[in-house]
Amino acid sequence: MRILMISSTFPYPPSRGGTEIRTFNLLQHLQSNHQVTVATQRHKDVSEEEVNALGDRVYDLRLFDLAPDPSQSGLLAPVGKVRRFAASLASGTPPNVLHRYSPAMQHWIDQQVEANTFDAITCEHSVNAVYIRPSYQRSVRTVLNAHSLIYNWVINHLDMNASDYAWRDRLYLSTIERYEKRYAAQFSNVVVTTSDDQVALQRICPDVTSTIVSNGVDLNLFPLRQRDPNGYKLVFVGAMDSSHNVDAVRFFVRDVMPALQADYPQTTFTIVGARPSAEVLELARYPGVQVTGKVDSMAQYLHEAVICVVPLRAGFGIKNKTLEAMAAGVPVVGSDRGLEGLSADEPHCPLRALRANQPQEYVAAICRLFESPELRAKLSTEGRSLVETTYTWEQVGRAYEKVLATS
Repeated sequence: MRILMISSTFPYPPSRGGTEIRTFNLLQHLQSNHQVTVATQRHKDVSEEEVNALGDRVYDLRLFDLAPDPSQSGLLAPVGKVRRFAASLASGTPPNVLHRYSPAMQHWIDQQVEANTFDAITCEHSVNAVYIRPSYQRSVRTVLNAHSLIYNWVINHLDMNASDYAWRDRLYLSTIERYEKRYAAQFSNVVVTTSDDQVALQRICPDVTSTIVSNGVDLNLFPLRQRDPNGYKLVFVGAMDSSHNVDAVRFFVRDVMPALQADYPQTTFTIVGARPSAEVLELARYPGVQVTGKVDSMAQYLHEAVICVVPLRAGFGIKNKTLEAMAAGVPVVGSDRGLEGLSADEPHCPLRALRANQPQEYVAAICRLFESPELRAKLSTEGRSLVETTYTWEQVGRAYEKVLATS
């Protein structure tokens, strides 16, 4: 197949965040069997070396400029924000979509569709759905790889008080819902990562065809650890400028760690991930808490920890961080959001992780693992087995490839 992947987020290197990881690994699998052209935008932190590296991995790379944000700088910033708000309401399109939108990219895509250059077009994340016209379906298969629905995500953040700008999110909520309704209907298929997201999509777009394609793990980057390090070291991994991750570690440090350290004073908590926000950096003043910033190897920090905690209270979709910890053989204690989409502790399946949502539940689960090397070994074995049998990028890529071929 001749495939066009549209991603306003530059998908290389696959370490900046979940969107980049998913997009890159899917395109890498597709490129092994098909001709993949990537249309993307160059952000200020993308180097020439990264552009060349991505270009070497795809059939063709089309790079477009990202427009400057008029609402972020200078004396005209307030005027820019008002104009952005008015344009969003008038078009029924969220402001972050309008900011990323490239007329030049749109013109190029229109030309390629008219020329029948591609057999299938994928939009990697809902923000890219704006490039797909209803008429495209007459000549090319179109797939929206939604990752996670924006509307669902925002509602969840507001419910958990995890939004950085709650007033803004409430203001744009109806616009986001209208946008996702309008564009989802223009695709041959909408791909989501979990049944929770599929139910949410069907609630707002009951007539849309949807398919679940989970996330995956590169087992070479996250090998199974060779030994249990013992001790009382906890770890959290993720991009530390993402609101759901910030909320998770803030909750864990403030509401869980004091009770844990009352019983186990040696307990430490290492927060691993690039771009830690000021709120995250502030947590390093608490006893036993370390904030690393960007590291060369997430797997190394996972291997050194006794337990990986995933105390997410917001954010829908299957979590890379949970799959990566399981692949590395690290026992996981996670929330409903952290374990979303996984058969982790249901009666009909092996025990693969411990679930907790309230502070006392985290304390009980973690103390249980501290005291039981046998239970840690069981979770390590079963978690790794689950990833090997279901969640490698090769398996996920085949499922995505099937959607593109049949939509």
